[in-house]
Amino acid sequence: MRGNMALMTIDEPKVSGQGKPSPAHHPLWALGFRPFYLLAAAFAAVSIPLWLASYFGLVPGLANVTITWHMHEMVFGFAIAVIIGFLFTAGRNWTGLWTPRRGHLAMLAGVWLAGRVAMLAAPAPVAALVDILFLPLAAWPMYRVLQRSGNKRNMFLIGLLSLLTIINILFHLAAMGWIAVSSVLIIQVAILIVVMIESVIGGRIIPGFTSNTVPGTKPIVNPKRDRLTIALTALASLAWIFTLPPRLIAALAFAAACAQLLRLGGWKPHATLRHPLLWILHLSYAWIPCGFLLMALAALQVVPANSAFHVLAIGSMAGLMIGMMTRTTLGHTGRQLKAGRNEVLMYALIQIGVVARFYASIDTAGLRDGALLVAAASWSAAFVFFLVVYGPYLYRPRLDGKEG
Repeated sequence: MRGNMALMTIDEPKVSGQGKPSPAHHPLWALGFRPFYLLAAAFAAVSIPLWLASYFGLVPGLANVTITWHMHEMVFGFAIAVIIGFLFTAGRNWTGLWTPRRGHLAMLAGVWLAGRVAMLAAPAPVAALVDILFLPLAAWPMYRVLQRSGNKRNMFLIGLLSLLTIINILFHLAAMGWIAVSSVLIIQVAILIVVMIESVIGGRIIPGFTSNTVPGTKPIVNPKRDRLTIALTALASLAWIFTLPPRLIAALAFAAACAQLLRLGGWKPHATLRHPLLWILHLSYAWIPCGFLLMALAALQVVPANSAFHVLAIGSMAGLMIGMMTRTTLGHTGRQLKAGRNEVLMYALIQIGVVARFYASIDTAGLRDGALLVAAASWSAAFVFFLVVYGPYLYRPRLDGKEG
Protein backbone atom coordinates (compact mmCIF):
# COMPACT_ATOMS: atom_id res chain seq x y z
CA MET A 1 0.00 0.00 0.00
CA ARG A 2 1.26 3.48 -0.75
CA GLY A 3 2.31 5.19 2.41
CA ASN A 4 0.50 8.45 1.68
CA MET A 5 -2.50 6.85 0.03
CA ALA A 6 -2.23 9.43 -2.73
CA LEU A 7 -5.39 10.11 -4.65
CA MET A 8 -5.53 9.15 -8.28
CA THR A 9 -5.77 11.95 -10.84
CA ILE A 10 -8.73 11.18 -13.04
CA ASP A 11 -9.94 13.19 -16.01
CA GLU A 12 -13.54 14.33 -15.84
CA PRO A 13 -15.78 12.21 -18.08
CA LYS A 14 -17.32 13.76 -21.17
CA VAL A 15 -21.07 14.03 -20.95
CA SER A 16 -23.12 13.81 -24.09
CA GLY A 17 -26.56 15.26 -24.05
CA GLN A 18 -28.51 16.53 -21.07
CA GLY A 19 -30.99 15.08 -18.72
CA LYS A 20 -31.61 14.24 -15.14
CA PRO A 21 -28.82 12.00 -13.75
CA SER A 22 -29.87 8.59 -12.53
CA PRO A 23 -29.87 7.81 -8.78
CA ALA A 24 -26.90 5.51 -9.40
CA HIS A 25 -24.81 8.60 -10.26
CA HIS A 26 -25.41 10.18 -6.86
CA PRO A 27 -22.14 11.01 -5.05
CA LEU A 28 -23.00 8.41 -2.40
CA TRP A 29 -22.27 5.66 -4.94
CA ALA A 30 -19.07 7.19 -6.30
CA LEU A 31 -16.64 4.99 -4.31
CA GLY A 32 -16.88 2.23 -1.72
CA PHE A 33 -16.00 4.20 1.41
CA ARG A 34 -19.06 6.45 1.06
CA PRO A 35 -22.01 4.06 1.61
CA PHE A 36 -20.14 1.53 3.72
CA TYR A 37 -18.72 4.06 6.18
CA LEU A 38 -22.17 5.60 6.57
CA LEU A 39 -23.86 2.24 7.04
CA ALA A 40 -21.19 0.95 9.42
CA ALA A 41 -21.34 4.08 11.60
CA ALA A 42 -25.14 4.08 11.73
CA PHE A 43 -25.22 0.39 12.58
CA ALA A 44 -22.52 0.81 15.24
CA ALA A 45 -24.43 3.67 16.84
CA VAL A 46 -27.69 1.72 17.24
CA SER A 47 -26.62 -1.91 17.61
CA ILE A 48 -24.84 -1.66 20.97
CA PRO A 49 -27.73 0.19 22.70
CA LEU A 50 -30.09 -2.37 21.17
CA TRP A 51 -28.01 -5.21 22.55
CA LEU A 52 -27.85 -3.64 26.03
CA ALA A 53 -31.60 -3.03 25.99
CA SER A 54 -32.03 -6.73 25.31
CA TYR A 55 -29.43 -7.61 27.96
CA PHE A 56 -31.34 -5.65 30.58
CA GLY A 57 -34.67 -7.15 29.45
CA LEU A 58 -36.11 -3.95 27.98
CA VAL A 59 -36.96 -5.32 24.50
CA PRO A 60 -38.42 -8.81 25.02
CA GLY A 61 -40.04 -8.69 21.57
CA LEU A 62 -36.67 -8.91 19.79
CA ALA A 63 -35.90 -12.57 20.30
CA ASN A 64 -32.99 -12.53 17.85
CA VAL A 65 -31.05 -9.91 19.82
CA THR A 66 -28.94 -12.31 21.86
CA ILE A 67 -25.30 -12.43 22.88
CA THR A 68 -24.71 -14.56 19.78
CA TRP A 69 -26.28 -11.85 17.59
CA HIS A 70 -24.17 -9.18 19.29
CA MET A 71 -20.90 -11.05 18.76
CA HIS A 72 -21.65 -11.83 15.12
CA GLU A 73 -22.85 -8.38 14.16
CA MET A 74 -19.87 -6.54 15.60
CA VAL A 75 -17.58 -8.48 13.27
CA PHE A 76 -19.66 -9.51 10.27
CA GLY A 77 -21.86 -6.43 10.38
CA PHE A 78 -19.89 -3.40 11.52
CA ALA A 79 -16.26 -4.41 10.95
CA ILE A 80 -16.78 -6.09 7.59
CA ALA A 81 -18.60 -3.02 6.24
CA VAL A 82 -15.64 -0.79 7.16
CA ILE A 83 -13.12 -3.27 5.77
CA ILE A 84 -14.94 -3.56 2.43
CA GLY A 85 -15.41 0.21 2.18
CA PHE A 86 -11.70 0.71 2.85
CA LEU A 87 -10.56 -2.02 0.44
CA PHE A 88 -12.76 -0.75 -2.40
CA THR A 89 -11.27 2.71 -1.89
CA ALA A 90 -7.67 1.57 -1.45
CA GLY A 91 -8.05 -0.89 -4.34
CA ARG A 92 -8.84 2.00 -6.66
CA ASN A 93 -5.53 3.63 -5.63
CA TRP A 94 -3.48 0.44 -5.73
CA THR A 95 -4.55 -0.55 -9.22
CA GLY A 96 -5.88 2.52 -11.02
CA LEU A 97 -8.98 0.46 -11.85
CA TRP A 98 -12.50 1.10 -10.66
CA THR A 99 -13.76 -1.01 -7.81
CA PRO A 100 -17.59 -1.31 -7.55
CA ARG A 101 -19.43 1.97 -7.91
CA ARG A 102 -22.82 3.31 -8.94
CA GLY A 103 -25.40 0.56 -9.38
CA HIS A 104 -23.00 -2.25 -8.49
CA LEU A 105 -21.97 -0.51 -5.26
CA ALA A 106 -25.59 0.26 -4.38
CA MET A 107 -26.49 -3.40 -4.88
CA LEU A 108 -23.69 -4.53 -2.54
CA ALA A 109 -24.74 -2.01 0.09
CA GLY A 110 -28.28 -3.34 -0.23
CA VAL A 111 -27.08 -6.92 0.30
CA TRP A 112 -25.18 -5.87 3.43
CA LEU A 113 -28.24 -4.05 4.76
CA ALA A 114 -30.47 -7.02 3.98
CA GLY A 115 -28.13 -9.17 6.02
CA ARG A 116 -28.48 -6.89 9.04
CA VAL A 117 -32.28 -6.89 8.79
CA ALA A 118 -32.35 -10.66 8.34
CA MET A 119 -30.11 -11.25 11.35
CA LEU A 120 -32.43 -9.07 13.40
CA ALA A 121 -35.81 -10.37 12.30
CA ALA A 122 -35.69 -13.42 10.03
CA PRO A 123 -35.71 -17.12 10.97
CA ALA A 124 -32.19 -18.48 11.45
CA PRO A 125 -31.89 -20.40 8.13
CA VAL A 126 -33.11 -17.38 6.13
CA ALA A 127 -30.86 -15.02 8.06
CA ALA A 128 -27.88 -17.30 7.41
CA LEU A 129 -28.49 -17.43 3.65
CA VAL A 130 -28.90 -13.68 3.32
CA ASP A 131 -25.97 -12.81 5.59
CA ILE A 132 -23.51 -15.23 3.97
CA LEU A 133 -24.06 -13.68 0.52
CA PHE A 134 -22.32 -10.39 1.19
CA LEU A 135 -18.67 -11.32 1.64
CA PRO A 136 -18.33 -13.43 -1.54
CA LEU A 137 -20.16 -10.80 -3.59
CA ALA A 138 -17.85 -8.09 -2.23
CA ALA A 139 -14.63 -10.10 -2.47
CA TRP A 140 -15.10 -11.16 -6.10
CA PRO A 141 -14.87 -7.68 -7.73
CA MET A 142 -11.92 -6.89 -5.48
CA TYR A 143 -10.21 -10.06 -6.67
CA ARG A 144 -10.90 -9.16 -10.32
CA VAL A 145 -9.38 -5.69 -9.92
CA LEU A 146 -6.23 -7.08 -8.28
CA GLN A 147 -5.97 -9.84 -10.89
CA ARG A 148 -6.40 -7.53 -13.88
CA SER A 149 -3.77 -5.12 -12.54
CA GLY A 150 -1.30 -7.87 -11.61
CA ASN A 151 -1.32 -6.64 -8.02
CA LYS A 152 -0.13 -9.82 -6.30
CA ARG A 153 1.09 -8.00 -3.21
CA ASN A 154 -2.44 -7.47 -1.92
CA MET A 155 -3.96 -10.72 -3.14
CA PHE A 156 -3.57 -12.20 0.36
CA LEU A 157 -6.52 -10.01 1.37
CA ILE A 158 -8.78 -12.05 -0.90
CA GLY A 159 -7.61 -15.17 0.91
CA LEU A 160 -8.45 -13.62 4.27
CA LEU A 161 -11.87 -12.47 3.04
CA SER A 162 -12.49 -16.01 1.79
CA LEU A 163 -11.45 -17.38 5.17
CA LEU A 164 -13.84 -14.97 6.89
CA THR A 165 -16.60 -16.25 4.60
CA ILE A 166 -15.91 -19.82 5.74
CA ILE A 167 -15.85 -18.68 9.38
CA ASN A 168 -19.20 -16.95 8.86
CA ILE A 169 -20.70 -20.13 7.44
CA LEU A 170 -19.39 -22.12 10.39
CA PHE A 171 -20.87 -19.56 12.77
CA HIS A 172 -24.34 -19.97 11.32
CA LEU A 173 -24.06 -23.76 11.33
CA ALA A 174 -22.99 -23.67 14.98
CA ALA A 175 -25.67 -21.15 15.96
CA MET A 176 -28.35 -23.41 14.45
CA GLY A 177 -26.90 -26.43 16.24
CA TRP A 178 -25.86 -28.21 13.05
CA ILE A 179 -22.23 -28.54 14.13
CA ALA A 180 -20.81 -28.97 17.63
CA VAL A 181 -18.51 -25.94 17.70
CA SER A 182 -18.65 -22.99 20.09
CA SER A 183 -20.07 -19.83 18.50
CA VAL A 184 -17.88 -17.82 20.87
CA LEU A 185 -14.72 -19.53 19.59
CA ILE A 186 -15.77 -18.93 15.98
CA ILE A 187 -16.18 -15.19 16.60
CA GLN A 188 -12.82 -15.16 18.37
CA VAL A 189 -11.32 -16.69 15.23
CA ALA A 190 -12.92 -13.94 13.14
CA ILE A 191 -11.54 -11.23 15.44
CA LEU A 192 -8.06 -12.74 15.22
CA ILE A 193 -8.27 -12.76 11.41
CA VAL A 194 -9.19 -9.07 11.48
CA VAL A 195 -6.19 -8.48 13.78
CA MET A 196 -3.98 -10.15 11.18
CA ILE A 197 -5.35 -7.77 8.54
CA GLU A 198 -4.67 -4.84 10.87
CA SER A 199 -1.13 -6.06 11.50
CA VAL A 200 -0.26 -6.34 7.82
CA ILE A 201 -2.02 -3.19 6.59
CA GLY A 202 -0.98 -1.20 9.66
CA GLY A 203 2.65 -2.06 9.01
CA ARG A 204 2.33 -0.64 5.51
CA ILE A 205 0.48 2.59 6.18
CA ILE A 206 1.21 3.80 9.72
CA PRO A 207 5.00 4.31 9.25
CA GLY A 208 4.38 5.95 5.87
CA PHE A 209 1.73 8.31 7.22
CA THR A 210 4.05 9.19 10.11
CA SER A 211 7.09 10.01 7.97
CA ASN A 212 4.98 12.03 5.51
CA THR A 213 3.22 14.09 8.19
CA VAL A 214 5.93 14.72 10.80
CA PRO A 215 9.02 16.31 9.19
CA GLY A 216 12.29 14.72 10.20
CA THR A 217 10.67 11.60 11.61
CA LYS A 218 12.07 8.34 10.26
CA PRO A 219 10.03 5.38 11.44
CA ILE A 220 12.00 2.13 11.58
CA VAL A 221 10.58 -0.54 9.30
CA ASN A 222 12.45 -3.81 9.56
CA PRO A 223 11.07 -6.41 7.10
CA LYS A 224 12.57 -9.36 9.00
CA ARG A 225 11.16 -8.15 12.29
CA ASP A 226 7.80 -7.50 10.64
CA ARG A 227 7.66 -11.05 9.29
CA LEU A 228 8.59 -12.43 12.70
CA THR A 229 5.90 -10.31 14.35
CA ILE A 230 3.23 -11.47 11.91
CA ALA A 231 4.36 -15.08 12.34
CA LEU A 232 4.24 -14.91 16.14
CA THR A 233 0.82 -13.25 16.02
CA ALA A 234 -0.46 -15.99 13.72
CA LEU A 235 1.07 -18.76 15.86
CA ALA A 236 -0.40 -17.35 19.07
CA SER A 237 -3.78 -17.09 17.36
CA LEU A 238 -3.62 -20.68 16.12
CA ALA A 239 -2.55 -21.90 19.56
CA TRP A 240 -5.61 -20.22 21.08
CA ILE A 241 -7.97 -21.49 18.38
CA PHE A 242 -6.84 -25.10 18.68
CA THR A 243 -6.71 -24.98 22.49
CA LEU A 244 -3.08 -26.01 22.83
CA PRO A 245 -1.60 -26.39 26.33
CA PRO A 246 -2.18 -23.20 28.36
CA ARG A 247 1.50 -22.52 29.02
CA LEU A 248 2.28 -22.77 25.31
CA ILE A 249 -0.57 -20.39 24.45
CA ALA A 250 0.64 -17.97 27.11
CA ALA A 251 4.24 -18.11 25.89
CA LEU A 252 3.30 -17.52 22.24
CA ALA A 253 0.80 -14.77 23.09
CA PHE A 254 3.36 -13.01 25.31
CA ALA A 255 5.98 -13.27 22.56
CA ALA A 256 3.52 -11.85 20.03
CA ALA A 257 2.67 -8.98 22.39
CA CYS A 258 6.35 -8.12 22.86
CA ALA A 259 7.03 -8.30 19.11
CA GLN A 260 4.03 -6.10 18.29
CA LEU A 261 5.05 -3.54 20.92
CA LEU A 262 8.64 -3.46 19.68
CA ARG A 263 7.40 -3.01 16.12
CA LEU A 264 5.13 -0.15 17.12
CA GLY A 265 7.93 1.53 19.07
CA GLY A 266 9.99 1.70 15.89
CA TRP A 267 7.26 3.71 14.19
CA LYS A 268 7.95 6.66 16.55
CA PRO A 269 4.50 7.05 18.14
CA HIS A 270 5.83 9.77 20.47
CA ALA A 271 6.32 12.04 17.44
CA THR A 272 2.61 12.03 16.59
CA LEU A 273 1.16 13.72 19.67
CA ARG A 274 0.27 16.92 17.79
CA HIS A 275 -1.36 15.04 14.94
CA PRO A 276 -4.63 13.33 15.95
CA LEU A 277 -5.03 11.61 12.56
CA LEU A 278 -1.73 9.89 13.34
CA TRP A 279 -1.85 9.24 17.06
CA ILE A 280 -5.21 7.52 16.82
CA LEU A 281 -3.60 4.93 14.51
CA HIS A 282 -0.59 4.43 16.80
CA LEU A 283 -2.73 4.30 19.94
CA SER A 284 -5.22 1.89 18.40
CA TYR A 285 -2.44 -0.36 17.15
CA ALA A 286 -1.04 -0.41 20.71
CA TRP A 287 -4.18 -2.25 21.82
CA ILE A 288 -2.99 -5.27 19.78
CA PRO A 289 -0.05 -6.06 22.10
CA CYS A 290 -2.33 -5.29 25.06
CA GLY A 291 -4.87 -7.79 23.74
CA PHE A 292 -2.27 -10.52 23.27
CA LEU A 293 -0.85 -9.90 26.74
CA LEU A 294 -4.37 -10.36 28.11
CA MET A 295 -4.71 -13.49 25.98
CA ALA A 296 -1.59 -14.88 27.67
CA LEU A 297 -3.11 -14.11 31.07
CA ALA A 298 -6.44 -15.61 30.02
CA ALA A 299 -4.72 -18.84 29.00
CA LEU A 300 -3.39 -19.02 32.55
CA GLN A 301 -6.87 -18.18 33.91
CA VAL A 302 -5.72 -14.90 35.44
CA VAL A 303 -8.28 -12.82 33.53
CA PRO A 304 -11.39 -13.83 31.56
CA ALA A 305 -10.93 -14.43 27.84
CA ASN A 306 -13.52 -11.83 26.90
CA SER A 307 -11.29 -9.11 28.37
CA ALA A 308 -8.67 -9.88 25.72
CA PHE A 309 -11.13 -10.03 22.85
CA HIS A 310 -12.99 -6.87 23.81
CA VAL A 311 -9.67 -5.03 23.94
CA LEU A 312 -8.82 -6.33 20.47
CA ALA A 313 -12.31 -5.66 19.07
CA ILE A 314 -12.88 -2.19 20.53
CA GLY A 315 -9.37 -0.88 21.09
CA SER A 316 -7.54 -2.04 17.99
CA MET A 317 -10.36 -2.86 15.57
CA ALA A 318 -12.80 0.00 16.20
CA GLY A 319 -9.99 2.43 16.99
CA LEU A 320 -8.10 1.79 13.77
CA MET A 321 -11.35 1.79 11.82
CA ILE A 322 -12.61 5.15 13.05
CA GLY A 323 -9.11 6.53 12.48
CA MET A 324 -9.10 5.33 8.88
CA MET A 325 -12.75 6.28 8.35
CA THR A 326 -12.00 9.90 9.22
CA ARG A 327 -8.69 9.98 7.34
CA THR A 328 -9.90 8.42 4.10
CA THR A 329 -13.12 10.44 4.12
CA LEU A 330 -11.21 13.70 4.43
CA GLY A 331 -8.70 12.76 1.73
CA HIS A 332 -11.14 11.24 -0.73
CA THR A 333 -13.65 14.09 -0.50
CA GLY A 334 -11.00 16.68 -1.33
CA ARG A 335 -10.54 18.01 2.21
CA GLN A 336 -7.40 18.80 4.14
CA LEU A 337 -5.96 15.91 6.15
CA LYS A 338 -6.31 17.69 9.46
CA ALA A 339 -8.27 16.69 12.54
CA GLY A 340 -10.08 19.11 14.80
CA ARG A 341 -12.03 18.90 18.02
CA ASN A 342 -14.71 16.67 16.56
CA GLU A 343 -12.22 14.02 15.51
CA VAL A 344 -10.38 14.15 18.83
CA LEU A 345 -13.71 13.69 20.62
CA MET A 346 -14.55 10.63 18.51
CA TYR A 347 -11.14 9.12 19.16
CA ALA A 348 -11.32 9.82 22.91
CA LEU A 349 -14.78 8.27 23.18
CA ILE A 350 -13.52 5.01 21.65
CA GLN A 351 -10.69 4.93 24.20
CA ILE A 352 -13.12 5.53 27.06
CA GLY A 353 -15.27 2.75 25.65
CA VAL A 354 -12.49 0.16 25.54
CA VAL A 355 -11.29 0.98 29.07
CA ALA A 356 -14.84 0.80 30.45
CA ARG A 357 -15.55 -2.47 28.65
CA PHE A 358 -12.31 -3.97 29.90
CA TYR A 359 -13.23 -2.98 33.44
CA ALA A 360 -16.67 -4.56 33.02
CA SER A 361 -15.03 -7.84 32.01
CA ILE A 362 -12.89 -8.04 35.15
CA ASP A 363 -15.22 -6.34 37.63
CA THR A 364 -15.55 -8.01 41.00
CA ALA A 365 -17.05 -5.09 42.92
CA GLY A 366 -20.53 -5.04 41.42
CA LEU A 367 -19.95 -2.13 39.04
CA ARG A 368 -20.15 -4.22 35.86
CA ASP A 369 -23.51 -2.88 34.70
CA GLY A 370 -22.42 0.72 35.14
CA ALA A 371 -19.21 0.09 33.22
CA LEU A 372 -21.21 -1.56 30.43
CA LEU A 373 -23.42 1.51 30.18
CA VAL A 374 -20.39 3.83 30.03
CA ALA A 375 -18.80 1.66 27.34
CA ALA A 376 -21.99 1.57 25.28
CA ALA A 377 -22.63 5.30 25.60
CA SER A 378 -19.06 6.15 24.61
CA TRP A 379 -19.11 3.77 21.63
CA SER A 380 -22.44 5.02 20.30
CA ALA A 381 -21.58 8.68 20.86
CA ALA A 382 -18.37 8.29 18.85
CA PHE A 383 -20.24 6.99 15.83
CA VAL A 384 -23.11 9.46 16.20
CA PHE A 385 -20.54 12.26 16.04
CA PHE A 386 -19.05 10.62 12.96
CA LEU A 387 -22.47 10.56 11.29
CA VAL A 388 -23.21 14.18 12.17
CA VAL A 389 -19.83 15.54 11.06
CA TYR A 390 -18.89 13.18 8.25
CA GLY A 391 -22.29 12.21 6.92
CA PRO A 392 -22.53 15.37 4.77
CA TYR A 393 -18.99 14.78 3.48
CA LEU A 394 -19.89 11.26 2.38
CA TYR A 395 -23.23 12.25 0.85
CA ARG A 396 -22.06 15.25 -1.15
CA PRO A 397 -19.68 15.54 -4.15
CA ARG A 398 -15.94 16.01 -3.67
CA LEU A 399 -14.91 19.58 -3.05
CA ASP A 400 -12.35 19.43 -5.87
CA GLY A 401 -14.88 18.14 -8.40
CA LYS A 402 -13.02 14.89 -9.08
CA GLU A 403 -14.59 11.47 -9.23
CA GLY A 404 -14.61 9.29 -6.16
